[in-house]
Parts: sequence; structure tokens; C-alpha cells
Amino acid sequence: MLVFLDFFFTYFHALFIIFNIFGWIFKATRKIQFAGLILTSFSWFILGIWYGFGYCVCTDWHWQVRHALGYADKSNSYIHFLILKVTGIDFPENFVVTITFIVFVLLVILSIIFNTKDFIKWNKNIKNQSDNNRT
Repeated sequence: MLVFLDFFFTYFHALFIIFNIFGWIFKATRKIQFAGLILTSFSWFILGIWYGFGYCVCTDWHWQVRHALGYADKSNSYIHFLILKVTGIDFPENFVVTITFIVFVLLVILSIIFNTKDFIKWNKNIKNQSDNNRT
């Protein structure tokens, strides 16, 4: 069961990160991507009050599984762990954390911009439909 959970967390978490990065591009996924960013923010900043800035529930659970399997991962950052696991490159962890935070802030800004534009367009269409129904 632990091997399955290790596999699950590796792929689920990686896919969640990829979706957070690219979900704003497609109109159909923007709201869900924004929800993913909100969940990430909640974990990093709200739960982070008690567990430390950048705390991630998925990472914590995955580390518990990997520890139970006997792995001694040297990463505290999941992104650092993924980069190391996928490429073998051991960037300084502080560098990875800083870049991760910068990218996250940019993603939040992009998501807000595109979701706001979608909302304004939707609201305008509703208004136009309402005006057309009156005539």
C-alpha cells in the first residue's frame, strides 16, 4: 500500500503543480486552476502559520509515506524534490523555493487577470441578452 501511495503522491502532486502552472491558459479550466491556487495559498500561508511558511499538506503526507518506506529525502521543497528526481540536478533549495514563489505570484496575477476578463465578458453578455429580451 505504501508503494502505491508513493506512486500516487508523486504523480498526483506533480500533475496538480503542472495544472496550477498551465490551467489559466485554457478558458475552460481557469476557474478550477484559480481554485487550485487558492488551495495552495491556504496551505502555504494559513496552515503555514502553524507548520511553517510554504507548508503543503500533499508534501507532508508524501514525506510520511516515503519515510515509512525508508527513503531519506534531502529535500524540504517538493519542487526541489521533483527537479532532483526527474533531472538529477541538485539546484540550491533556497533558489528553487524563491523561483517557485515568484512563479506562484505570477500565476496568481495571471489567473486573476484572465478570470476577471472572463467575468466581465460573461457579465456583458448577460446584460446584452437581458437588453435583447426587452425588445
